[in-house]
Amino acid sequence: MPREYQICKRCVMDTTDPDIVFDENGYCNHCTGALKKLNSYPLNLSKEEKEKELQKIVKEIKDSGKNKQYDCIVGVSGGVDSRYVLYFVKKLGLRPLAFHLDNNWNTKLSVKNIEKVTKKLNVKLHTMHVDWKEFKDLQLSFLKSSTPDLEIPTDHGLLAALYKVAAEYNVKYIISGHNFITENIAVPAWSHGHYDWRYVRLIQKRFGTKKLTNFPHLSMYALLSQQLFRGIKIIRILNYVPEYDKKKIVSFLEKEFGWQNYITKHAESIYTFFVQAYILPTKFNYDKRKMHLSDLICAGQMTRDEALEALKKPLFTESELKEMIELVCNKLDITREEFESFMKLPNKSYYDYPSYNTHPIYRVMREVFKKVKPQL
Repeated sequence: MPREYQICKRCVMDTTDPDIVFDENGYCNHCTGALKKLNSYPLNLSKEEKEKELQKIVKEIKDSGKNKQYDCIVGVSGGVDSRYVLYFVKKLGLRPLAFHLDNNWNTKLSVKNIEKVTKKLNVKLHTMHVDWKEFKDLQLSFLKSSTPDLEIPTDHGLLAALYKVAAEYNVKYIISGHNFITENIAVPAWSHGHYDWRYVRLIQKRFGTKKLTNFPHLSMYALLSQQLFRGIKIIRILNYVPEYDKKKIVSFLEKEFGWQNYITKHAESIYTFFVQAYILPTKFNYDKRKMHLSDLICAGQMTRDEALEALKKPLFTESELKEMIELVCNKLDITREEFESFMKLPNKSYYDYPSYNTHPIYRVMREVFKKVKPQL
């Protein structure tokens, strides 16, 4: 029997997540978990304690970067968090190399935003361009797989590329814009397999037409090697900012750098916006805005009523949707009919395909990785 619809009484997560669980108060596991993280280390520290911890991290990064051109790598996408991270690490006296993975889907506004901030901060920008023929074929493979994991190629490629560049420059620290204030809730049913090279590789082998020769990738063994033997760490530095308020940060970036905001989170990428605004809601009934808005509710930066109102607003008109579909089809070299046939395929998930999750040896390695990964 289909599950009866239910929405959380504290945030806006609902039973469109098939695995959601509610307690006796009608509160869901997502916001309950998010609030627990917000009240754990380092977010539970006082302003003075955060500053003290932050200075320890800064000293560690500076010491590791002595006699090197850079002491950290900052991945930049054009979005709010990565833009502010770059400003913040410069303010802390660090010497970052800005890194951007160009997957050929950047909006013009995103490119301008990246240029504005890196130039004003006098930070070198290292851009890696994907092999478009390979990457396009991989994106089509995920469309054909009929899973909601359509952005895994970009997410996995970015992670692998960051480690690759860090190793090339002998840098031990990757500074991430990911944080538990605005990116707390994750829904595996809506997107899964980001670290799973076996999943990516076998999806391509089954549905693709090209071998992934140039695509940046990271096996579980390679990831462990980078972290354990090279000692590369990922630091979520925004967790140490005393008050990370999204609206204030956007206002600051606009005033300080002439940065321009996007219609919604992750709209700096044409394909990401299309996936989240159209494919996921239409094909799978997944609306990632619920996740992002619930993060802000838990952080006290938005009320539940404001979030519910935001969800009522359409992200595009019918004419804009038609234009987006044409743009995506043309870029992927498929017809509108082919795209519609992909949309009509029976829905699948990560668990319908081979992955590290289904390989006994990699299961052990994954558990080891969870315990030893040096992230702050």
